Amino acid sequence: MDERPVSEAGGGSAVRPMLASDRAGFVARHELWGDTEHAAAAQLRRVVDELGIERVRVGFADQHGVVHGKTVTREALPDALRSGITVPSSLLLKDTAGRTVAPVFTADPGVGVAGFAGIGDAVLVPDPTTFRVLPWSRDTGWLLSDVYFPDGRPVPFCTRSVLRAELGRLADRGFELTVGVELEFHVFGAPGPDGVPVPLSAGGQLLHEEGLDRHDELARALHRGLTDLDLPVRSLELEFGPSQFEITLAARDARRAADDVVLARAAIRQLCRRAGLQATFMCRPAGSTSASTGWHLHQSLSDGTGRPALDPAGPHEILSPTGRHWLGGLLAHAAAGAVFCTPTVNGYKRYLPQSLAPDRVGWGIDNRGAMIRVCPARDSGGARLENRAGEPAANPYLYIAAQVVAGRDGLACATDPGEPLDAPYTAPAPALPRSLGEALDALGADPVFERAWGSEVVSWFSAIKRAEFDRYLAHVSDWEQHEYFGLF
Repeated sequence: MDERPVSEAGGGSAVRPMLASDRAGFVARHELWGDTEHAAAAQLRRVVDELGIERVRVGFADQHGVVHGKTVTREALPDALRSGITVPSSLLLKDTAGRTVAPVFTADPGVGVAGFAGIGDAVLVPDPTTFRVLPWSRDTGWLLSDVYFPDGRPVPFCTRSVLRAELGRLADRGFELTVGVELEFHVFGAPGPDGVPVPLSAGGQLLHEEGLDRHDELARALHRGLTDLDLPVRSLELEFGPSQFEITLAARDARRAADDVVLARAAIRQLCRRAGLQATFMCRPAGSTSASTGWHLHQSLSDGTGRPALDPAGPHEILSPTGRHWLGGLLAHAAAGAVFCTPTVNGYKRYLPQSLAPDRVGWGIDNRGAMIRVCPARDSGGARLENRAGEPAANPYLYIAAQVVAGRDGLACATDPGEPLDAPYTAPAPALPRSLGEALDALGADPVFERAWGSEVVSWFSAIKRAEFDRYLAHVSDWEQHEYFGLF
């Protein structure tokens, strides 16, 4: 009798007889792959056999952009490709501390979507086009997945699927989005006696060649590791702050760019850990002192023929009407969209004047103080928009999808972005939210994301982030203790 693994309540597996309805496999029954995925799966199997891959990590990027999943053995891989693997559905209902924010052991957990009561199964369906061999563990493969319910319904809280659907709506309007990534991060040495990680560099010298040379071994390890993962690395840079580094990735289609960010962040952390170092994409960690890290998201549009859609027709214009309206949408929904580009409590400590991070809503022409830096078309490429408001901890699927929602609305409403800011830190422009709580309030007041994704998705994400913010407000910080304990 054929047998296959299935999930138990605790997320493990048991063995049950395979039913006749299972023989085609979950993927085939629900027609979840196209020709591209089937061809990639065949190539994956050949690579596994030729390289002697023993294990494959099958995971998905959760609501925070963090990968969760299981490592399947070589023997179990064929079934995982046919039928996916099951995980507890509560993984989609957790805040950043891993706490489930919904009452899942009730008949109705209150998330607006059936399938979460009792922590029932969700099914991770691997996308074989994402397969990689991990260069730091050569007998281990890696796969990203999309998330479904056992009856074949897509889980609406799968953020990778949210982006895919949003890009499909954009394609229906005749446009494709290309994204380039500048991702900053910190790398620290082992913690000192006080428990605070030790910076690798003192900071203060932006792009200092000899400063980066002092960390040549780290730069070489990151370059080799990321390149071996087929990530389109363009540069490795020493940033301004202590222990602050940056990687840039070549621009490509938005869905692949989002996958790149998920893989790059995980790879950098794991490569550094194997070198006895600690990398973090937290925006402003203790010890950073002078500089927060950001995620600058470059975006450009092309039409159905591949021609740039943001480029102006005349020599005295900066953007085409399409470009101006897309930019107008980004600005009009910047406050509500902040929760997607800056989803942590810590990230709002970055919105400071004169800091190379924005503190208000506006745009500028090649101005790095503005929230949106418009880079005019040049010989080397078409016009593009650089959103400088994001933090490197953002979920890439939601960050990019939120840009598409705002931009599409700008196109639909012919939104005027106004005039560029020459002095973005003193201009009379609306302030960006000063806290995660303010950003959530702005999201609740702007219906554009509910119209695009449905009230269930926006309410789900808001509830998770609100629970996180409430825990922050209830926490007694070191600052409070130092400020008030002796005084009062």
